[in-house]
Amino acid sequence: MEYRKLGRLGWMVGEIGYGTWGIGGGEGGWTGNDDDASLAALHEAVERGANFFDTAWIYGRGHSEVLLGRLLRELGGQRVYVATKIPPKDRNWPSTRQSRLADVYPPDHIRDYTERSRRNLGVDCIDLMQFHVWEDSWTDDPSWQDTMADLKALGHIHGLGISINRWEPWNALKVLPTGLIDAVQVIYNIFDQAPEDALLPLCRSLDLGVIARVPFDEGTLTGTLSRDTTWPEGDWRNSYFVPENLEASVAHAERLRPLVPEGMTMAELALRFILANPDVHTIIPGMRSSHHVRSNTATSDGRALPPDLVAALRDHRWDREPTAWSQ
Repeated sequence: MEYRKLGRLGWMVGEIGYGTWGIGGGEGGWTGNDDDASLAALHEAVERGANFFDTAWIYGRGHSEVLLGRLLRELGGQRVYVATKIPPKDRNWPSTRQSRLADVYPPDHIRDYTERSRRNLGVDCIDLMQFHVWEDSWTDDPSWQDTMADLKALGHIHGLGISINRWEPWNALKVLPTGLIDAVQVIYNIFDQAPEDALLPLCRSLDLGVIARVPFDEGTLTGTLSRDTTWPEGDWRNSYFVPENLEASVAHAERLRPLVPEGMTMAELALRFILANPDVHTIIPGMRSSHHVRSNTATSDGRALPPDLVAALRDHRWDREPTAWSQ
């Protein structure tokens, strides 16, 4: 595993981190979870050098946090970094221009869910607490600023981050220069290259941590989806890969396939494209099995993609606008 510094937080984190939505289960999540397999995968990730784990209360209504808490206990003090997220009180993902801060993140809600996450994880201090949705129009409101300052002063959180809404990398450019945010989590992959326009350069200039999420475009960039792919009832992917999106996603993956080098999977290519950008400090693919852990962590080996291949992948940028199914 290769390591990069997570901005001004100063933590040396593995290039391949661990996204835990898939192991949370529950309504609105991913089906087919097994806690024993999940814990085995978490431990294998640590053994292979992963030390940054991203979760959220909403992933199984605290279940993924509880699993991570068990991992922390079983590690016996070995240092890993855990980031979690406060759910919006109105339970709307994503927020919209009409969302009011008082309805989404009132101070008592922030404090309540910080305490829930501390209990679930079994920690006194959460390494990185993130807002799970964000509207830049909230930047100057003192209610969230004062609440987070209090939580830091109490030692309940260390760093503060934002998980930026899907396909809205512009929706944090106002708050970042305030100095109140330590890290951002943003969708960035072969298709979603828009963060390169303004967000990543700003983060670089401010020395902010950058966490790349959804590296496989929810599965499209694994190269395993077809127009006939289906998921079990209750699986979140049914609501995301509606026919309109599934058709377009598979078509984009098929156009990309000729660029996948011999002996490499599309998923490996997807991770190596992100690693080619030094502005990204860690990637958090969702992993639910030891097999996924082994294949994903293997990409952090210091071997860069050829510059001509990175340049060719630039032509596969796919700019999209949020819609009803893209929560």
